[in-house]
Amino acid sequence: MNTDVENMFKDKVLGHPAGLFVLFFTEMWERFSYYGMRAILVIFLTGAIAGDNPGWGWDKSAALSLLGTYAMFVYLTPIVGGWLADNKIGYRMAVVIGALLMTLGHAAMAVETPTFLYIGIALLIVGNGFFKPNMTSIISKMYEGKDDKKDGAYNIFYMGVNAGAFIGIMLCGWVGEKIGWSWGFGLAGIFMLLGMIQFYLAQPLFGNIGSKPNNEQEDLIDTLVDQVETTKANVETKLNKFLTLDYVLIGAFIISALIFIINDPLSKIGNINTLNFTVAGMTDSLFFALLAALLFIIILVVRIPRYERIVRDRMIAFTIFCIFTIFFWAAFEQAAGSLPLYTRDFTDRVLEGNAAFTFKIIDLLVTVIPLGIISYVLLSLFRKTFSRISMSNIVLGVSFLIVWAIVIYKLYIEFSDSSAEVPITWFAILNSLFIIMFAPLFTKWWDSKYNPPASVKYGLGLIIMAIGFGFLAFATRNVPLGAETAKLSMIWLVLAYLFHTLGELCLSPMGLSYLSKLVPARMVAFMFGVYYLAIAIGNKMAHYVGGDIEKITNESGLSYFFLIFTIVPVVLGLVAFALHPLLKKLMHGVR
Repeated sequence: MNTDVENMFKDKVLGHPAGLFVLFFTEMWERFSYYGMRAILVIFLTGAIAGDNPGWGWDKSAALSLLGTYAMFVYLTPIVGGWLADNKIGYRMAVVIGALLMTLGHAAMAVETPTFLYIGIALLIVGNGFFKPNMTSIISKMYEGKDDKKDGAYNIFYMGVNAGAFIGIMLCGWVGEKIGWSWGFGLAGIFMLLGMIQFYLAQPLFGNIGSKPNNEQEDLIDTLVDQVETTKANVETKLNKFLTLDYVLIGAFIISALIFIINDPLSKIGNINTLNFTVAGMTDSLFFALLAALLFIIILVVRIPRYERIVRDRMIAFTIFCIFTIFFWAAFEQAAGSLPLYTRDFTDRVLEGNAAFTFKIIDLLVTVIPLGIISYVLLSLFRKTFSRISMSNIVLGVSFLIVWAIVIYKLYIEFSDSSAEVPITWFAILNSLFIIMFAPLFTKWWDSKYNPPASVKYGLGLIIMAIGFGFLAFATRNVPLGAETAKLSMIWLVLAYLFHTLGELCLSPMGLSYLSKLVPARMVAFMFGVYYLAIAIGNKMAHYVGGDIEKITNESGLSYFFLIFTIVPVVLGLVAFALHPLLKKLMHGVR
């Protein structure tokens, strides 16, 4: 029996260990900083260089290229950070190191110079690699032997994820747009620092859970013994060792991918080309992107057929799901790049009279109600843990006092003006808001007898998301070629975010679930890397294509730009439906 786990369950908050809510708030502040910074980055970089709150006047393609490379690394570095935590430093220390690096990264970005911008983004990428994979690993350790409680724990934890995204976008966005970009970036760093301190001071709650690996050596030995006994009888038939050819292909893939990932923003921001050549009209960046994609396909084609039949078939099925995942995120992540630009330049955000007052009431409700609920959870944590981790609770309390002070000031400023200009970043909070509203309904659907198979979920996710872009394509049908501004209704954006979120709820939670079901335990780590690589590719592709919004708008029209993200996902969704019989066969009974 793990006594640390049993001790964790002695002090409960809302039916779960108090430690879960320490992780809840730590993750909330990290998501606050991540989404808060991301919400204002592209708007700041592409903003006019003159005015009350000037930006840097970058080209849209340059800003989105930088964002794409950043987003791609955010999904790749956790593979390294997870390995280091597993084998060297432990989960809790990895979280602290990651939070500290991200704090320094946000502070660097607040300086508002190109050098500090790049330093800041590099620190955020590395810090995220330490932080992101290890929060969920701590939860997994906390609930060992308590499998019946795990689903509820992860639901609570992911509410913290969405709460942090919601509050971070709302406050960093408002502060960045209304007061100053440096203040918006700085605010993200302040709450990341407070989250780190709060987590560090709460260590007594966790015992040895998440500590350095040598402290859990006995558990590791037991796990290894179990694995050896269950596989030693047929290990020869199951292992698929990496051959020299595999290593050569992987090395070539990594080099090609890195050249593209690094060269793409360099060429667009500083006109620096790594090798400075063209092939069949392609730039060196595009050439290496396509070469990396081709090599990745070859790696899968070479390796997967060498597995035994059932493992091979299930891996083929999972690979197909990964392809759908790439294209889903390539469209969905326009929310971080091209959609804020559309919101700024083509949406009528100025309200007068009753419309302005109605918006202010809605804004007040969607701000105060979620924050009030989270504050209630905070008070519940205080009552259970103040005697044991008083300093951690005090830091957490101070954090919320700052949040409430900013919210009250924000509402005071907004209600002081008879008109209202909806912030560009306000629309981005709709994703988190809709997730909180609709996630319980989708959970009930998945738990019912009407739970659709995997291929149908992927198809629904792609098509429903495409409908959101369809609204934007329809809204912009009359925008002239080359137009730089327009005054289109906000309702189109609201509908777009609604359908994007519904699509996300269909598809996004499925990836890791089917990874655990389809892939043998000994290969989960490798395929986990493949899955996150798929998301990373999708993120980079999103902003690589999104960076051409200006070019496409000038040549074919803004409506055509959104039609791309309407038609392609619809076609892929129909393909997912058509592949259902094949995928069902390949999955060999996995539902």
